[in-house]
Amino acid sequence: MQTTQQDNASMTDLPAGYRDIPEEDRKKAQIFFDRAKTVADTGNFEYGIELYLQGLSIDPENTDAHQYIREISLKRKATGGKRSDIGMFEKMKLGKATKDDKLNALNAEKLLAYDPGNMDRMVNMFQCAIRAGYFDTAMWIGAVLMKANSDNPKPDYSKFITLKDGYKSMSRWKEATEACYWALKLKPDDMDLQKEVKDLSARHTMEIGKYGKAKSFRDSIRDMEGQKRLLDEEKDYQSDDFLLRKVREAEVEWQNNSEDLSLFSKYIDTLQATENPEQENKAIELLEQMYRKNNQFKWRQRVGIIKMTQLSRMERMLRADAQRDPEMRKEYDQFARERAMTELQEYKLVVENYPTDTTARFEVARRLFALGQYQEAIPVFQHVRSDPKYRIRATILLGRAFLSSNYIDEAIDTLKAAVDEYPAHGDDRSKEMLYWYGRALEGKGDGASAIKQYSRVAQMDFNYLDVQERVKRLRQ
Repeated sequence: MQTTQQDNASMTDLPAGYRDIPEEDRKKAQIFFDRAKTVADTGNFEYGIELYLQGLSIDPENTDAHQYIREISLKRKATGGKRSDIGMFEKMKLGKATKDDKLNALNAEKLLAYDPGNMDRMVNMFQCAIRAGYFDTAMWIGAVLMKANSDNPKPDYSKFITLKDGYKSMSRWKEATEACYWALKLKPDDMDLQKEVKDLSARHTMEIGKYGKAKSFRDSIRDMEGQKRLLDEEKDYQSDDFLLRKVREAEVEWQNNSEDLSLFSKYIDTLQATENPEQENKAIELLEQMYRKNNQFKWRQRVGIIKMTQLSRMERMLRADAQRDPEMRKEYDQFARERAMTELQEYKLVVENYPTDTTARFEVARRLFALGQYQEAIPVFQHVRSDPKYRIRATILLGRAFLSSNYIDEAIDTLKAAVDEYPAHGDDRSKEMLYWYGRALEGKGDGASAIKQYSRVAQMDFNYLDVQERVKRLRQ
């Protein structure tokens, strides 16, 4: 009975906001981690990083996986890998903050993997991990950041303060004391810091032994299955009045120094953040003016991003209408086609200006596929699937494009390769590739082999698309 009480006390002592990962998710993620290590050990660092990140999207608290990504990124850099290997469009997409702090943390980690010395990426990952409740991850990257900053010939005072505040929020007094001590070394006359170092050190002394033998937050509740304290993620809700006030402030700031392009970009950011068509259209007008003025494509590219955001918002509304009223389906289908055509032109512009941007090429191929232009899409998918980020998705769509173009043998070979290479079993991607592999085999007339693939899908998800009908028909 005494042990149980101690365990419950340990659970209660965990800082508010901590999120544990279910054992089932840890096992799912481990499949990706095992495959990632095998791939990375062959020198295919980019694909290894991508697989590790896919696993971390399921189990973001696996610090071993974070450490492996760090090691891979350093090896990649030592063998000539460059941070510019991520295209500008991809970098912009990954750097854009969302309301999902887990996604923000993983995006920061991906950018850090291609630029392992970038302490700003470390800060972003540290803060997002804390907000998301992934404290073991925050402790891991916090240690990396602490060492990088303290080893720097010119340490950044603000980064030590960020670390100190983050550790305090997790009740990690020892680490908070260390970060505060480093900040004090940079500002030894700061009386407030002197007092805070003493206070934090005293808290650490009182809290010694709090976590027992546990090496991590995860360890401290491992034997408390079923008693996890999952808190709602903080909602970064901002009122319209607040957003418009930020717009006005940014506008005045830019107008006072109209040659400062960073202030112009900040102003555009505030207009976009409103998600108000009137403000977005104003941003489009200003961006087009700036593009005509200095002919830098990055401004025209942002016009396309805003337009596609507006189209995405319209699509959600029309899809909801079509679900409520079948009469609206035709209107929705027409809009979806027009949207694909518009986005195709935007992404083609990006490819023309940034030929090495794989993300833009992949989006071009997706729109060609959506518009039924399969033979035009095939060579683009073939080019894109050499990028580890898109290997699986591009291969599946390439197989489907071959199938729709009546290149049945090519479709079978392509989809079989995807099935053989993919490490997971039972997730949406594996069901998708098995289903289309079955469709290709059925198109070849090999009903027996097609049934095997459909059966595998049915065993994972009995209601997946039309597998039930196809299995019944082929067996008859």
